[in-house]
Amino acid sequence: MSRKLVRPRQGRMLAGVCAGLARRFNTSANLIRLLFLLSLLLPGTQVIVYLVLWILMPNEDRAATGH
Repeated sequence: MSRKLVRPRQGRMLAGVCAGLARRFNTSANLIRLLFLLSLLLPGTQVIVYLVLWILMPNEDRAATGH
């Protein structure tokens, strides 16, 4: 697992967080999205974690240029 954790430009539905996680862990983006949606049925801070990842994960093109 040598890929960096970035939000890809292609394959986004909202912010690209699920697509970036799927790419990083070499799995389906739809599986990650489904797991996230199912996790919303449980109490917790899932939405806050998603928002934090949205802020902290750089865009794919920005990570490639090093900015």
